[in-house]
Amino acid sequence: MARDKAMLEAERSALAASGQDVPGPPPTGNSARTMPLDRDAAWYGGAEARAIADNVVSFQTPAGGWGKNQDRTGPPRAPGQGYTISIGQAGAHAAQDGADGWSFVGTMDNDATIHELAFLARVQEQLPGAEGDPYRQSFARGLAYLLAAEMPGGGWAQVWPLQGLYHDALTLNDNMLINTTELLQQVGTGAGPYGFIAPEQQAQAAAAAARAVAVLLELQVEVAGQPTIWAQQYDPFTRQPVPARNYEMIALSTGESAPVLTFLMQQDRSDPGIVRAVEAGVRWFADHAVQDMAWRRLSETERRLVPEPGADPLWSRFYSIETGKPIFGDRDLSIHDDVNEISAERRRGYGWFNGSGTTVARDYAAWQAAR
Repeated sequence: MARDKAMLEAERSALAASGQDVPGPPPTGNSARTMPLDRDAAWYGGAEARAIADNVVSFQTPAGGWGKNQDRTGPPRAPGQGYTISIGQAGAHAAQDGADGWSFVGTMDNDATIHELAFLARVQEQLPGAEGDPYRQSFARGLAYLLAAEMPGGGWAQVWPLQGLYHDALTLNDNMLINTTELLQQVGTGAGPYGFIAPEQQAQAAAAAARAVAVLLELQVEVAGQPTIWAQQYDPFTRQPVPARNYEMIALSTGESAPVLTFLMQQDRSDPGIVRAVEAGVRWFADHAVQDMAWRRLSETERRLVPEPGADPLWSRFYSIETGKPIFGDRDLSIHDDVNEISAERRRGYGWFNGSGTTVARDYAAWQAAR
């Protein structure tokens, strides 16, 4: 982090010496939507895709990663401009973290870094000559970033270089661990647009992905000796669940666990540990559905859980590890058994219920049929 800051400061000192102002922050946006991964192969060699790739290369941090929530269709980074949208701004994360705007400068949160690498791989594939070298070089730096950010034994923190607070936890939140692992698995095979990766880096990527799968199996929470599902984040050393934001307490988390189960169903089913984890997780979801209730928006400012016989089953975002019952948090760190007891702002501002168990059951049925 110190090196990243020093490089930016050197650029800004040079601007000041020549009487120039520091450029404003880059435009915000949904990064993934501005870097499509589903176009025809030829599109990635065209002017539009190359302009996006040039933006991506220019905003790569000195450490090798990228920030999140940035419009990649904007112009390339100007000297002295922040690497991410947060630098130099007193945003919500910066205020909470005391980071003076140096927040999420290198992250896999919200698919950042992962999506940039996948996009660069597609662009370079269409430019096998010297024109593609800048994109291959940027990809190599980004891959080295992921490998350097790996925690001892496997997995990743939400932000790297480490920022502090819950950002340093071993993170499953928002599918960060499984998305990173999937990318590294693809790089490790050298298939598709990843064939240009040197064999040594392919092997390193495959090994990191294998450690991450092993970590997932280790992190499945056990209660009374029985595997259940997963928490959002864990202490990287003790491997015990830890809290994040004030209203994200230590708990079993369905929003993270359902994609983990789907991911594990795509792994080598000859591994008995994977089969055991999947079977236990599917059973847990089947046993913990909220029946005959609906999560309804009653007005612009009010959302409540209401009785509704015959409604599709729901799953709470969080379940108590101790009781197996749904729990809900508020900004004052209080924990409630009834979602209708928390503040109206948190009721309408967070996804307290989901249909994740239905997805788990569907994927499990397909997994069983393929055996």
